[in-house]
Amino acid sequence: MNHFSLNKRLLRNAFERAAQNYDRSAVLQREVGDRMIARLDYINYAPDTILDAGCGTGYCTRKLSARYESSRMIAMDIAQAMLLQARPVKDGWRHYWPFNRRQEYYVCADIERLPFCEDSVEMVWSNLALQWCNDLDMTFREMNRVLKPDGLLMFSTFGPDTLQELRQAFSQVDNYIHVNQFIDMHDIGDMLVRNRFATPVMDMEHITLTYEDVISVMRDLKAIGAHNVAQGRLQGLMGKTKWIKVVESYEAMRIDGKLPATYEVIYGHAWKLPPKETVLTPEIRKQILMNE
Repeated sequence: MNHFSLNKRLLRNAFERAAQNYDRSAVLQREVGDRMIARLDYINYAPDTILDAGCGTGYCTRKLSARYESSRMIAMDIAQAMLLQARPVKDGWRHYWPFNRRQEYYVCADIERLPFCEDSVEMVWSNLALQWCNDLDMTFREMNRVLKPDGLLMFSTFGPDTLQELRQAFSQVDNYIHVNQFIDMHDIGDMLVRNRFATPVMDMEHITLTYEDVISVMRDLKAIGAHNVAQGRLQGLMGKTKWIKVVESYEAMRIDGKLPATYEVIYGHAWKLPPKETVLTPEIRKQILMNE
């Protein structure tokens, strides 16, 4: 068993439970989404069809719809409850049809196995969802498959320094996985190139949220469905003695009266390479003619 892999059933259930109150705690998700939207000012591109992969409650879907008014939008998430929150509200009722006049589609699916045809969208957008993939190589391969040639992939995800304070606090009590693992920016760039994306542009920044106490940190993570779903996590509740030690360790990191929770946010965008052209050498041409 890969102890660092994520249990997708637990992941889906966590987001299903978090959906209704998700927006109250998703401050970081909205901030990163806004920063991604701002980056579009430097990209001269008008896609006909946009896939928001891992749309959550639809914050970025709505932003993209407003920016590209004539584009077809596909909002996709692994949790059905998230999609229900993402659907537009009119006269107090949510639209439950699969699409409306603006051609907005809502699809429940796993980002690692996209249920779309090859060359079917011009942009794949993903804000803080790729960290929930077990096989990022396969995910990028799938995104490349559904993108049209010269289509744009734009994403954000978390890097290894994410929740380093919480990780350090838990490391004082046992060797179980209490915080999900995240992939380094350079490895992500290598995966993009390996899956036929042209010269990816990657950068990273650290964003630190502050809290009054450790319970508030854990409560926020739970509220956005981002608690530990790794295969190697501790089964059952942590004992009182260990929990007190975790809290004491985290408290030692208090700065200016606040507890920090650091997130390493990785941003990236890349373009799908056009299909390779087959070059027929004289020898290959001769062989083809002989076989006809």
